[in-house]
Amino acid sequence: MKHNLFRILCIAGTFAAVIGCGGKKAAKEAEEAAREQARLDSLKQVEMEQKLQEAEQKVARLPEEPVFNISTNLGTIKVKLYSKTPLHRDNFAKLALAGYYDGVLFHRVINGFMIQGGDPNSKDSTLVKEYGKGGPGYTIPAEFVPEYRHKKGALAAARRGDASNPERESSGSQFYLVQDEGSCAQLDGAYTVFGETLEGIEVIDKIAAVPTNSADLPINPVVIKSVELDPSCAVEEPQTEADETAEEIKEAQ
Repeated sequence: MKHNLFRILCIAGTFAAVIGCGGKKAAKEAEEAAREQARLDSLKQVEMEQKLQEAEQKVARLPEEPVFNISTNLGTIKVKLYSKTPLHRDNFAKLALAGYYDGVLFHRVINGFMIQGGDPNSKDSTLVKEYGKGGPGYTIPAEFVPEYRHKKGALAAARRGDASNPERESSGSQFYLVQDEGSCAQLDGAYTVFGETLEGIEVIDKIAAVPTNSADLPINPVVIKSVELDPSCAVEEPQTEADETAEEIKEAQ
């Protein structure tokens, strides 16, 4: 009996040791994975900062009212940015040209109201509880222009509520597109409208009609694949000294 008890205790001890070693190994692997993910996130951040700096230089050469194509997995929406809301216009253009919106979702969709996107958190499905809270880390002062109303297809900036945001400053990246003018009319003068839809109204309706959960998140993701400058607004890249020298040599030959 004592011999059997001793064997049982030995086996239990060996099993516990194996589990302990396995647990330590798993913890170490998890720590290494977290460290690697942090390294990759840091590299992505540096890359995005570089792209934003390059995009800022391009924004200065855009037309007064540039046109962008918001390409989604349900179709393309062509929007024009307004000249009388220059802060919002330039910010949206900069983010678009840097690829900031590539891969984000329309994370808040309300049929008979509007569709909202632009949150970088929505690129990561593990952050679903944080959708609607993300951005580039800054806000934009409100630019209310009476003639810019919440008509169907209007492009406007999302923001935090009045209680925590009495100045009604806009989110640094989140925006929405009006699907129903009547329901959104109440937002006139309270949210900055900075553009309008030129083509793709039917795409807005299509997105608004998708099934959603209790948080207004589409059950099947509606992805913004890219937001690109329309070819009609293409601008020439400034010549570098090397370009000028090459042209001079060509002309001399």
